Formats: sequence, structure tokens, C-alpha cells
Amino acid sequence: MLWNSRSAFLAGFARAVTAIAVTLACAAPGMVHAQPAERSPAVQVDDDGTVHVPAMTVPPSSFLSPEGKAYLAQHLKDMQRPDLVAQKDGVPVFMQGYLARQKTLFPVAKQDTTIAGVHAYVFTPRSGVAPRNRRRVLINLHGGGFSGCFPGCAELESMPVASLARIEVISLDYREGPKYRFPAASEDVAAVYRHLLKHYPAANIGIYGCSAGGMLTGMSVAWFQKHGLPRPGAVGIFCAGATLADLGFGGDASYTAAPLGEARPAPPPPAPSPAKAGGVPPLGYFAGTDPNDPEVAPAASDDVLRRFPPTLVITATRGFEMSSAVYTHSRLSRLGVDAELHVWDGMFHGFFYDPDVPESRDAYDVMVRFFDRHLGR
Repeated sequence: MLWNSRSAFLAGFARAVTAIAVTLACAAPGMVHAQPAERSPAVQVDDDGTVHVPAMTVPPSSFLSPEGKAYLAQHLKDMQRPDLVAQKDGVPVFMQGYLARQKTLFPVAKQDTTIAGVHAYVFTPRSGVAPRNRRRVLINLHGGGFSGCFPGCAELESMPVASLARIEVISLDYREGPKYRFPAASEDVAAVYRHLLKHYPAANIGIYGCSAGGMLTGMSVAWFQKHGLPRPGAVGIFCAGATLADLGFGGDASYTAAPLGEARPAPPPPAPSPAKAGGVPPLGYFAGTDPNDPEVAPAASDDVLRRFPPTLVITATRGFEMSSAVYTHSRLSRLGVDAELHVWDGMFHGFFYDPDVPESRDAYDVMVRFFDRHLGR
């Protein structure tokens, strides 16, 4: 009886160990850990779905390169310093190092000119325009919240593409707020586009931009449609989407990205308002506009979106534009538009300005391949 009891005990113990081993093997990585001595504060959910999240700690993404992690940490620290965020001669101070580095890595000739009454820089690769691109051209629409960052953002967005793709890039100094309001910038883009149509087929012209420039890219396509201009060969909506809301781009990322990507507190939830869906446009360039006007927010109209050219959307999980970018891509895809979405995990708004980070170089490659594949098709 003693032997039988011992055998039964050992058999039962073995089954228990096996069960635990199976459980551990099936658990997701990182899920097996000691339970904290005290329970964390509970997440609270309101009847309307509003979620109240207690304080939490978010480390850098495990998918980032070592350089990417260091870049993220430095960016978050820079964003907490008003003296570095301030612009000097059209260049945010924290971007000056990126600009100097790009000028070394991406040798281009820069011509200061005026096209159709619009001030512009024309960037041409020092190595020469590739034979396949002699009948192609790109228009860059710089970022800056429709209130600055020219020439800083224009150079940072144009030099890598011009050099790596070996193509001419024309960056427009379009009219911005607070002096000008919508549709001044769209009119400027259309004026230059009309001029280029005299020298290039529409299918050979590409348009792209980051942040405000990404928004303006989509807005320009809608403007072209209304005014009978042919659609360009391809467009790139980077660090942006085709929506407009009271917090800028709208969606979850307006709240989640503020602390994680810009090192600032999340904004308070919007107060109940009779305003139309999408929120009230911010003051400045968009003052007095309707966020459901497709010339302001093309994603508000299926008819406008379904006539978009091939579109490349680039964003990051800590970018405050991510929700708008993902939503814009989903709408384009649903309507049958040839659209690509690329999301960099752990990165932030406008992350590809630093050319020494592997994630930035990957983004440049995506841009170059996309326009090479679609222009003139």
C-alpha cells in the first residue's frame, strides 16, 4: 500500500508539473511574471466608451533599432525644451543638426526660384537626374502646421528623395497662416501644377509632403478635381491623413501620442458641442472652414477619395497623426484606390528627418520605390 500510494503521488505530481509546463509554453512572451504585491489602479470606462487610464510606464518599442531608441529618447527630451522647438530662420532649432547631416549625406544643388508666382526651391541631385526620371518631377509640400518651417522642413523632406531617387524635387513656399487662410495654399499648389503640366504629363508628376504638407497633398488632389485638373501620377501623404478635427487630425492618436511621442500631457476630451462630426477646426489657416468640406478634409467624401491616384501613407505608432493616416488608408482601400500604408512601430511624428537612423533610411527607400513604380505608369 505504501508503494502504491507513493506511485500515485508521483504520478499525480508528474501530471501537475506537465500541466504547468504546457501552460508556460503556451503563454505569450512576457506574460509569465510574478504578481505585484499591490493591484494597479483599475481602468475606468464611462458609458459612452471614454476610458480613464491610470498612470503607466511605457518603455521604447522592442522593435526599434538601438539608434531608433536613442533617437526617440532624445526627441522626447527635445520636445520638453521650448528653446529647441522654436524656429530660427524657418528651421526649428532641434532640427539644425539633422539638416547639417543631410547636406553631407545627400548632395544636391538648390535653386531659389519662383514658379507661377510661387516661391520655390528646386533640388537636383549632384550625381545628375537618372535617365528614367528626366521626364518625371516631384512636388514637395513642407510640414510646419501651416505656419512655418520653410526652408527647414522643405529641405529635410526634399534632399534625401532628390538624391536617392536621382530626381528633381520642387519644394513650394506656399502661403500659410496666420497671414493667409484656406484655400491660399491649395491655390499655390494648383498654380505650380498647371505650370508643370506644360512640360510634363500629369502621370509623370508626383506630390508628397509631411504633416501639414501631407494634409495639403490630399487637399490639392481634391482641389484639382474641383477645378478640372488631371490627377497626378502618384501622391504621398506622410505624417498626416486626409481628415481635420479640433485636435488636428483626430482619432485615438490625438490622445495616446501626446505623451508617448511628444512628451506632453494628453489633451482633455472634447466638451459636448453641437458642431458637426469631426470637431471644430483650429484657428489660424483653417479658421472658418467646415471639417466636412472635402477640399479641406478629402476623407469626408467617398466621391473625392475614389478618384485619388496611387497613394502612399506613412505614419508611426507614436505619431499624433496615426489614427487619421490609418483611417485615410482604410477608406482609400475600401474605394478601390491603389493605396499603401507603412507604419513604423515606436516612432513619432515626422521621424524620418534624422538620416542616421535605420528607420529613416527605410522610410526613404519606401518613398523612392513607390514613386519610381508609379510615375509614368
